[in-house]
Amino acid sequence: MNIDMIEAAAARAKGHVRRTPLLGSSFLDELAGRRILVKAECLQHTGSFKFRGAWSALSALKDASGVIAFSSGNHAQGVALAARMHGLPSVIVMPADAPALKIANTRAYGAEVVLYDRYSESREAIGEELARDRNLTLIRPYDEPLVIAGQGTCGLEIAEQAAELGVTEADLLVCCGGGGFTAGVALALEGSKLRVHPVEPEDFDDTARSLVAGTRLGNGDATSICDAIVTPAPGEITFPIVQRLCGPGLVVSDDEVLRAMALAFQRLKIVIEPGGAVALAAALFRDIKAETVIATASGGNVDHGMFARALATL
Repeated sequence: MNIDMIEAAAARAKGHVRRTPLLGSSFLDELAGRRILVKAECLQHTGSFKFRGAWSALSALKDASGVIAFSSGNHAQGVALAARMHGLPSVIVMPADAPALKIANTRAYGAEVVLYDRYSESREAIGEELARDRNLTLIRPYDEPLVIAGQGTCGLEIAEQAAELGVTEADLLVCCGGGGFTAGVALALEGSKLRVHPVEPEDFDDTARSLVAGTRLGNGDATSICDAIVTPAPGEITFPIVQRLCGPGLVVSDDEVLRAMALAFQRLKIVIEPGGAVALAAALFRDIKAETVIATASGGNVDHGMFARALATL
């Protein structure tokens, strides 16, 4: 993994991947006591940054007869749309308890959806078996170099947009599950003064704990409203990159996530799902010394019931 792969992914993305805005609000600055900028990847195609990695991987494929992916929803939608745009069939393995909106959207993009129990079955085993049986190319959600490179294109954009606003030094908080987004952004910004930190929900802070321990640690059997970033453990490829390039991880509560979702809607006029709001929650409610904090709003695919819970915190 290197910057050349990310720049190549950015070249393939031109005309296909949106350059999402970097937003700010004086109301949020006052609340946090620092300048906050929000990279609105919730406005990306399919409603999350995951389209970047999906497009990067599929646009580099040669002679594929179809693709398969496993995902709680955002990678699923990204791969489904990218496959349709490339004229390829797709099969997506999704947890049965994924938000109904994500399952419905994935099917609407033309994918065949295979549901599984995330607490008793292995999505990796199901995906690998289907890939073998149907001769499909597996597009992993984070432990795949081409996917990581695609996510890194967001880091290139953040650096450009921050510089346009006069920001060359800041803490950059990235919503973190398996670590593909965090690793890609950190690689894109290596050597800059934008310091990347992973952010996770309580009880699924495997990356933060792994960074402290110096080795990959897993999660237990807890549940979280942040379905998009609930993963068993940091990725085998992603963790060494995060370990080398990122600062300590931050952890936020469900209540802080819901409040961040509501404030993003009220002050920035954007819709963020729980997993996509953890970075903003940390920017707002954690003691961070940097004068400027950039937070990724990584996705906006939220069911109306969950969004209503968030708005009720206002």
